[in-house]
Amino acid sequence: QVQLVESGGGLAQPGGSLRLSCAASGLTFSSYAMGWFRQAPGKEREFVAVISWSGRKIYYADSVKGRFTISRDNAKNTVYLQMNNMKPGDSAVYYCAAHRVRMVVTTRKDDFGSWGQGTQVTVSS
Repeated sequence: QVQLVESGGGLAQPGGSLRLSCAASGLTFSSYAMGWFRQAPGKEREFVAVISWSGRKIYYADSVKGRFTISRDNAKNTVYLQMNNMKPGDSAVYYCAAHRVRMVVTTRKDDFGSWGQGTQVTVSS
């Protein structure tokens, strides 16, 4: 059974930074693309970033490009999301997710089959 556990959420000031982590178990982590998604109240869950199984392919939503960085450590079965220059619009529950298919990378949330419980991120002064 796949388990994904996010941590690192909290309160940040505009312009500030947070680093999210997602520890994975129950899957061959190094074979799966991992993604970060977020959902604000009253809105659909949206794509934030994805990283391929090897880390060589990375894609970002336009809204976070240049501010957020996704990375992974396959030795630790962990994926990270470094968020810099944060804005109030970044406030949401952030979820990490594992792709359904080995060695495939896409950005559609329906392509991700395992999800963490989410971690709240609030950007406010």
